[in-house]
Amino acid sequence: MITVNNLSLRYGKRTLFEDVNLKFTSGNCYGIIGANGAGKSTFLKILQGDVDPTTGTVAFSKGMRVAVLKQNHFEYDEVPVMQTVLMGHKILWSIMEEKDALYAKEDFSEDDGVRAGELENTFSELDGWNAESKAAELLSHLGIKEDLHYKLVKELDGNQKVRVLLAQALFGNPDILFLDEPTNDLDVHTISWLEDFLAGYEGIILVVSHDRHFLDAICTHTVDIDFGKMTIYSGNYSFWYQSSQLVARQRADANKKAEDRIKELQEFIRRFSANASKSRQATSRKKALEKINLEDIKPSSRKYPGIIFNNMLREPGNEILEVRNLGKVVNGETLFKNVSFTMKRGDKIALIGDNSLAVTALLNILNGSDTNYTGTFTWGVTINIASIPNDNSSFFEGLDLNLIDWLRQYSPEEKDETFIRGFLGKMLFSGEEVLKKCNVLSGGEKMRCMFSRMMLMRANLLLLDEPTNHLDLESITALNNGLNDFKGHVIIASRDHELVETIANRIIEITPNGIIDKDMTFDEYINSDRVAEQKAELVG
Repeated sequence: MITVNNLSLRYGKRTLFEDVNLKFTSGNCYGIIGANGAGKSTFLKILQGDVDPTTGTVAFSKGMRVAVLKQNHFEYDEVPVMQTVLMGHKILWSIMEEKDALYAKEDFSEDDGVRAGELENTFSELDGWNAESKAAELLSHLGIKEDLHYKLVKELDGNQKVRVLLAQALFGNPDILFLDEPTNDLDVHTISWLEDFLAGYEGIILVVSHDRHFLDAICTHTVDIDFGKMTIYSGNYSFWYQSSQLVARQRADANKKAEDRIKELQEFIRRFSANASKSRQATSRKKALEKINLEDIKPSSRKYPGIIFNNMLREPGNEILEVRNLGKVVNGETLFKNVSFTMKRGDKIALIGDNSLAVTALLNILNGSDTNYTGTFTWGVTINIASIPNDNSSFFEGLDLNLIDWLRQYSPEEKDETFIRGFLGKMLFSGEEVLKKCNVLSGGEKMRCMFSRMMLMRANLLLLDEPTNHLDLESITALNNGLNDFKGHVIIASRDHELVETIANRIIEITPNGIIDKDMTFDEYINSDRVAEQKAELVG
């Protein structure tokens, strides 16, 4: 158990949170959510002992072993991969080091022999003889092939380093796991394996993540940082979001009777409990939901942007997009070739691929920013496009414009300031904020500006390359809702499982030798044996 008593954290006059009293118990996974800057990662650092709180204490049950997903990707650069993973079990690793030092002594004494025997006993009790094989198995599950296990960490690329650090945190089944954005740079199959691993985990997990599908798959509880307080709710992120939205709507309806509100909440919990039976965390989550006190459900103070795309300039016709034999080579490497497909009316296509550079390259060709390719593509005459590229820096660099003047550039007709402010307001830029210079914006602010631009263009086809980059959960949820409601066409590349699963009705996977094109949802696609066989044939 982890017990948090009277915890507070203040920076000068700013209070992140105060009077926090929480208990975290074994067998549960707690997803920590809150607006950007609310203190999610900082709270994890307090629990880890890396940040001192202003007041309060954190206590762990005696003997519990803690593991942390390290954020410093260079800390172990001079260490072999296998050793880096073994170092995750600090007790076992210290025994291994002491044993090696004793056996390396030239003047090995009788006392050394006694100590070596003690160490060997403890080493055996900790299953040390199987440590390397278990570490190797863990690395393999995380996509680190055997030929990399004894290389130095610095010889791996950035994605592989993240996986090694994740293996380090998971190694030896610690009692408590602290995970800050664990799915970053993981592919969908590795994330799925991690979801299964954590769903069966018997210790305590505290996780910060912007991946809603991941939070829903593993979390039994949600820790919401709001109003400077922290509250633990039973259920995963989707339950928290839907219930808080329901309560907010109920409170806005002053005429709704108390008994009607209670019946509506009870029906909502009943339906969600039934859906929980399909989850990896089915049993514990359903029990938790059945114990919910209706008074515990509170509306959130968080603001969600209004991402609305349905004000199209014109309805799209029947001819959308024709792609014939597109190919792209960069520095002698073939990113893709023989890419041919016809986009049909009603299609919302997700582009996926093991090589994200290939996916981005195809989208850059389609949005017109890359003209160095082979093959052809033709847009229908009724189609007008708005795009968000993977790298939006060219839209902001070198411009000394405030947000109103920046967005005004993209308004086809209406230039009135009130009109422009309306689109910025939908993306939560209000008051003096709209006079900020566009070249000093954060990554999240730039993305919100790009969505304002996209809405202003009133397109009937949207091209989106990793549109959730830099976004908080509120903006990601709003984007998902906006794309769900959009009546036009979409071509999207995204690592956000929930977004792709709920938006796309067609999946196109790009390989170096061609494409796999299926009319199905993302989950159907990744679970299809036939698709796996077809991919194996293409990749060779």
